[in-house]
Amino acid sequence: MRLSVLAAATAACLLPAITIAEPNVPARPANTNPLPAAPGAAVAPALTRAERLAALAPGAEASVIDLALKARDCAIASGDATGAGQRLAVIDYSKPSTAKRMWVFDLERDRLLYAEHVAHGQGSGENYARAFSNREGSHQTSLGLFRTAETYHGGNGYSLRMDGLDPGFNDAARQRAIVMHGAPYVDPAGAQARGRLGRSHGCPAVRSQVAREIIDTLKGGQFVFSYYPDPAFLRSSRMLACNGGGTGLRTAAR
Repeated sequence: MRLSVLAAATAACLLPAITIAEPNVPARPANTNPLPAAPGAAVAPALTRAERLAALAPGAEASVIDLALKARDCAIASGDATGAGQRLAVIDYSKPSTAKRMWVFDLERDRLLYAEHVAHGQGSGENYARAFSNREGSHQTSLGLFRTAETYHGGNGYSLRMDGLDPGFNDAARQRAIVMHGAPYVDPAGAQARGRLGRSHGCPAVRSQVAREIIDTLKGGQFVFSYYPDPAFLRSSRMLACNGGGTGLRTAAR
């Protein structure tokens, strides 16, 4: 009898396993939709090119850089540029001469190359430039977009000729000899003590120590944009007309 029980147990161990089928439940599809944003959650907008450049340039305003980019694009579209103009200097004359107010950008790589002090004309004001002119003998700074041209050696050393592209605002630049050059009176340390930089006869003069490298960066068909929130300039600039560039910018107090 013991053998019979043992045989029965052995037979039970050798029985095939019984598989119990699970109910036929369809597979749940993967959730490919993102979770909805929480009510009231803000979605950060993408930065504009002007905003990205301004983030690289301490003290620069995106609205001014945006105007400069629009003026450059207008010049290229209207055939006033001989090349792509991949380097752009933006000068904001609404800022004091004691501050860095000129930024030079490489637009091919969206990089800041220089942030520098720059002088304004004797006839334009003291620390702040307030008056601007296209007139010979005014010793005032001109506003608008300039296309850079050839270099030469003159009374102020190595200099860069520029052609104004805004009729009525800066198109007399060549006959007025409005050029970029270095000058010892562009002395930031001395300006802090004196309350302003030295002033030019209307030229955007820079520090002597960096003049040559900045001029070589900008020569030969690049762009310089000189800005001030002058209502007549913002309203009538030819280079801002392509895009309605002045809309929404602050205007100068009168």
